[in-house]
Amino acid sequence: MRFLQTLALVVGIAAASSVVYGENPHVVVILVDDMGYGDAACYNPESKIETPNLNKLAAAGMRFTDAHAPGPLCHLSRYGLMTGTYPFRTDISVWPTKPVIQESEDTIAKLLSRQGYQTAMVGKWHLGFLETGYERSLPGGPVDQGFQSYFGIRASTDIPPYFYIRGDKAVMPPTDEIDDNATEGWSPIQGEFWRAGGISPDLKLDEVLPRFTDEAIEVIKNRDEEKPLMLYLAYPAPHTPWLPSEEFKETSKAGMYGDFMTMVDDEIGKVLSALEGAGMTEDTLVLFTSDNGPVWYEEDVERLSHDSSGGFRGMKADAWEAGHRMPFIIRWPQAVEAGSVADKTIAFTDLLATLAELTGGELTENGGPDSYSFLSTLKGEASRERPPVVMESGRKLMTIRSGDWKLIEGKGSGGFTKVSAEALKGEPEGQLYNLAKDPGEENNLFGEMPEVVDRLRAEMAEVVGSR
Repeated sequence: MRFLQTLALVVGIAAASSVVYGENPHVVVILVDDMGYGDAACYNPESKIETPNLNKLAAAGMRFTDAHAPGPLCHLSRYGLMTGTYPFRTDISVWPTKPVIQESEDTIAKLLSRQGYQTAMVGKWHLGFLETGYERSLPGGPVDQGFQSYFGIRASTDIPPYFYIRGDKAVMPPTDEIDDNATEGWSPIQGEFWRAGGISPDLKLDEVLPRFTDEAIEVIKNRDEEKPLMLYLAYPAPHTPWLPSEEFKETSKAGMYGDFMTMVDDEIGKVLSALEGAGMTEDTLVLFTSDNGPVWYEEDVERLSHDSSGGFRGMKADAWEAGHRMPFIIRWPQAVEAGSVADKTIAFTDLLATLAELTGGELTENGGPDSYSFLSTLKGEASRERPPVVMESGRKLMTIRSGDWKLIEGKGSGGFTKVSAEALKGEPEGQLYNLAKDPGEENNLFGEMPEVVDRLRAEMAEVVGSR
């Protein structure tokens, strides 16, 4: 009952607010792909990767230490970010041929369009189009979800077919073919890895990252100066293939991954410089984060002395912390204290309600059921504890985070971290961790604290059944 009362109170606060804080700021969301919590030096002083632009962004804004993707995989994370809805509530698996987001669902782009924003997206979508042939239009993508312009790719740069999309049409169909590729000395899903398939004659995999930077800068330069701008820039990096340009090769101490991450940081720096050149820095809310954890194994840590997971357990797709606890930085000079740090638990789904409160917008009737504004945190004001975060791992392990406690309904990682059947044989049927005392998830309390397990299961059932 107490949980339901808290939930109702927070929902009421988010729904009732219609305060506009002066003129609405520009909003730039920069989402990178497969970057670890421990890659940027502002999160991990022991990082072997130079990230000067991210470090400066954090120094000028607020760094969240307990921000979570709503799922530890690309499409899961992006759906939650866009819609304010947990991805377990829909069928994410349709993305290769159908849109994941339904017409009736609200999105951050639809919300800000209603508030008079110019909305633009550049980069990786990975939430599906209605694909009936690449000579035809591709409905259901960004321009049908609130973005007034779009340039990007349908998924990752290791998932064919590879082609650029502008608006809702392929710039050039993927009529050529490319063979698969791998890199000696790395796992099959690391290095210069990509899958064989169709590719358009105008797309080269090593040019995609800088091309997106150029497109984003063009959006900034050619924006409608009568409107606030919302730009969503979704880089497909440092996801594989790791393709640093010549100037970045051997510039890190974390191998070709580190070199590519350094290049990503440099590209972000170019976009931030474009904002500065356009006189937009002071009145722009810049949000930086990653969609999920890294593909970085224990042997990589031992070999290169770089912990991409920043001390947390696991990696991409895992229910463990490194799969979904993300770097999350917001710079907004008008309201956010420079160099501040927030330990409040938030999820990507919360962006929708936060932008609604910020701009005085209203969500649609069923919009953002799992979204809770963190605007008060950004402004340095007291804020209520967020209701529990519930998510699914890559292999369907349901997980709940409630206060300091975390319950995983099952054994093992639930993702890419391999745990042998022999190692799991004597383990309890689930996992319970107190993250305040055990952030590395080393001490499973599932068998010792049944009352906490029962409480978290009840809270999870409330969240799962609340829509």
